[in-house]
Amino acid sequence: MVPLELFFFVLAYAVGSLPLGFWLHRAEGQHPATLSPHNLGIENVWRTLGPLPSVLAFMGDVLKGFVAVALTLSLPGPEAAILAGLGAMLGHFYPPLALFPDAPKRGRGNIVLLGVLAGWSAVGLPIWSLLIPLLVFGAILGYSGYVVLSSVAALTLLTLFLSFSELHFFAVLLVWAMLGLYLWRSKEQLGRVLDGTEPRVGESVPVTGKSPNQVVAAFMVHPMNIADLWQTGRFRWLEPFFGPGKLPLEWALALSEHVRPMKVDELRGIYTAGGKEIRCYLIGAPLLPQVISSKPELATARAIQGAKLAQELGASVFGLGAFWSTVGNKGLDVQAALPDLAITNGGAYTAGTVRASIPAILEHFTELGRDPSSSTAAVVGANGVVAFGIARSIAPHFSKVVLVGRNSERLERSRITLERAFPQTHFVAGTDMNLISSADLIFSATSDPNPVIFPQHVKPGAWIFDEGRPADVDLSVSSVPGVRLIPGGVVRPPGSMTQRLDMGFGVGLVPACLAETLIIAANGCFERVSLGPQTSSENIAYFVAEAEKLGFEVIG
Repeated sequence: MVPLELFFFVLAYAVGSLPLGFWLHRAEGQHPATLSPHNLGIENVWRTLGPLPSVLAFMGDVLKGFVAVALTLSLPGPEAAILAGLGAMLGHFYPPLALFPDAPKRGRGNIVLLGVLAGWSAVGLPIWSLLIPLLVFGAILGYSGYVVLSSVAALTLLTLFLSFSELHFFAVLLVWAMLGLYLWRSKEQLGRVLDGTEPRVGESVPVTGKSPNQVVAAFMVHPMNIADLWQTGRFRWLEPFFGPGKLPLEWALALSEHVRPMKVDELRGIYTAGGKEIRCYLIGAPLLPQVISSKPELATARAIQGAKLAQELGASVFGLGAFWSTVGNKGLDVQAALPDLAITNGGAYTAGTVRASIPAILEHFTELGRDPSSSTAAVVGANGVVAFGIARSIAPHFSKVVLVGRNSERLERSRITLERAFPQTHFVAGTDMNLISSADLIFSATSDPNPVIFPQHVKPGAWIFDEGRPADVDLSVSSVPGVRLIPGGVVRPPGSMTQRLDMGFGVGLVPACLAETLIIAANGCFERVSLGPQTSSENIAYFVAEAEKLGFEVIG
């Protein structure tokens, strides 16, 4: 590579890095949330700004790619032009942040690539080698509706054509480098095609604030067990390679720690009683509960990355589900990292659904001839906000309440607080799970990644209300005679929700923490988010009342 070619490469990089689309949007007064790499593209520019700005944006990106290559017209041979094309794409994908600190991440670069191809034809590359890939692009786009598939197929075909042409070996390597760059940049979109969550041409991309009757939320999930790792299409093909007699599962788990959060599903069909649509993106990072618990710094980093992705997707609120709700000081650190996005751990409505369920459980308990005032209740996980709220709710109804948790000092403080409030009830606190073996009714709400309640902890005929996610009750408990298991915190959103991912709650059902995220998005009550270890009674009451107004139904 001669210094002159290197100079034009740097110049092409500079031209390719110009954020023309961002400048155009900003001139039109558009909010940065509409400028994410997931919501850009001529089709969405057309929807947000209209036909004229979209045509200008199209011409600007084509011109950017063409000019970057055309600068090399004075140099002999196509090698410099191909190198300049690579520089233009690098500039578009990875611009110098110091020069454009406010510009969001770029889109897929299809239009810039079109300008690069036009520039290559101008410097003498065979026109047929450029036209045929364009025809393939159109054919695959018409058949599949996926822009990313069409672009990858067209660029791959072009690379193969040029590999068997008379180009210099170095020029061929540059073309392969451009293909590799495009594939790397498009890996998330390709994964979404496998998952069925990538928008097709003609399909609208919702953004909060674009329509008064449509809001967007996002919620972070994780696999509960090894089987859940293979739920998404992008990972399902790996399942046959792992297991007994194959590659060790430990390798898959080790690799999962290096995977950034991704969009794994999209909940649709949620309409409030007032007719407002709530679209919810599920953001997933493949960390199992035990990894989240044992590596809090990694988990917090992934939660922050997930929140950033949610913001790029246009969500107004981001919920932390299951074990994600425990990371970063129960969401406080995530909120501090993204002050412009509402973050919630869902604790308020989760506690609210439990409180809403308790009267029905106690009523049914009494109808079957069992007297709470002469019975013993137990609360497992009593160090937590939700479980402590359960203890406060049930204390007036039982003669004895057993509090079980992991922190004996906090348990003792909780016991003293409850005794002062309910002197007629006898409270026992401890860390030994065997304390619950005398309980007639057990409430459990822990953040443990594994079951904590086993047959030896449960007496025959006991009722167990399990709020834990994953479940606190081991499946073997069902073998205890007369035991009744009651799932907690399960909600049916209004409308006819559709989903691809199995979250373990049943068709059309979601956990209460996700429901809280949806309610915040619907009402715009961002000041009501649940963060940290404390949850106010006012917020609990608010979510219970608003959920009923919006049409949410507590199932268990």
